[in-house]
Amino acid sequence: MMHRLEQRPHGWGGPTFRKCCRGFLGLALLSLFPGSAKPIDEAESLVLLVKALSKSDNSDVQAALLRGMLSGLEGRRQVTAPAGWDEVGAALARSSDAQVQELSQQLAQIFGDRNAMQQALATVRDSSADLLARRRALRMLLTQRNDEASLLLEPLLDELPLQLDAIRGYAMMENAAAPAVLLGRYPQLLPEHQRAVLETLATRKEYAQALLTALRQEKVPLSDLPVHVARSLQRTLGDPFVKVYGEVRPIGEDREKLLAKYTQLITAEALAKADAVRGRGIFQKTCAACHTLYGSGGKIGPDLTGSNRANLAYLLLNSVDPSYDVADSYKMISILTVDGQILNGVLAEENGSRVVLKTVEQPRLVILKQDIDERSVSSKSMMPDGQLEKMKPQEVLDLIKYLRTTEQVELPK
Repeated sequence: MMHRLEQRPHGWGGPTFRKCCRGFLGLALLSLFPGSAKPIDEAESLVLLVKALSKSDNSDVQAALLRGMLSGLEGRRQVTAPAGWDEVGAALARSSDAQVQELSQQLAQIFGDRNAMQQALATVRDSSADLLARRRALRMLLTQRNDEASLLLEPLLDELPLQLDAIRGYAMMENAAAPAVLLGRYPQLLPEHQRAVLETLATRKEYAQALLTALRQEKVPLSDLPVHVARSLQRTLGDPFVKVYGEVRPIGEDREKLLAKYTQLITAEALAKADAVRGRGIFQKTCAACHTLYGSGGKIGPDLTGSNRANLAYLLLNSVDPSYDVADSYKMISILTVDGQILNGVLAEENGSRVVLKTVEQPRLVILKQDIDERSVSSKSMMPDGQLEKMKPQEVLDLIKYLRTTEQVELPK
């Protein structure tokens, strides 16, 4: 099989091969190894893929196989290394291809390789290293519950390009210093980073209790709390939070039913089988006109790249009921001009003579104030209701899988 792949250097990118590499388990592997007469379990799958790696000197094939193994082991820790990995992994770590080197080091961490973890720590500490490589190394170390990486989060808060990663890193691993560190820096942070702090402090009960104290002492204004964070805090802390914040505004009964429906659908097992590449295609059709993700997309709605996309409750609330918690800067403005034209968009800028809207059709629509007959601000979001309800269950799973990625995936072929 590897011989055929070497003869067709572009074949490794085909849909069957990509499917196998993403999941690498069970029947998918049978397409790579058709001689197998029975389903292949995880341990056997890993051994077969290590053998495939050992037979290939094509860096594209190696990278694809490594990505598939990483995808299949996503979120796992201290997995027993398959037979042959020590020799193959050492060779890949010396590869002349930087991508193969990095992917093999990530996989080695999952296999509990202490040297790979030390190299990743060195990458995180190196302020001159590639920013994306530092982000990946930090995320992998925190996934592996590396205590040294957790201790690096506080100094990383001083590096603006990694500040958001560090804030969210405190959610990935419990750190007793997190509440004091984050709340101490809170007043000086950018608004989007303040929001990330509040989301992070709502992820663990001990953090949440410290946040409640800060709210009670007015060190954090109640008005700063996004509603999805308030809902989480009410569930976690109960009456003590309600006494400080008040009752969180309920969403409609029909929306609660939809939230329950999609929460039941989107399980860890179902997401493991979903396809982020297909999900990107769905995002392009349904979301990209208004939202940017990984530098691509529209500018009407918030940029989703730095948002709390790992949190399923956050994603579902904003998808099922997009008008539930709309920041003033994203509320829909309707303008009726003196000649009868109706314009809807979000406010981009305004001065004494003109209003500039961002609309789905035009990123910058200038309207002179002398041409405005009526103007109103709606509490509704520009995002329409019912987006998920128009999709098949598998499409919802694929979209959520894509939205929860930590870096861009390829476009569907």
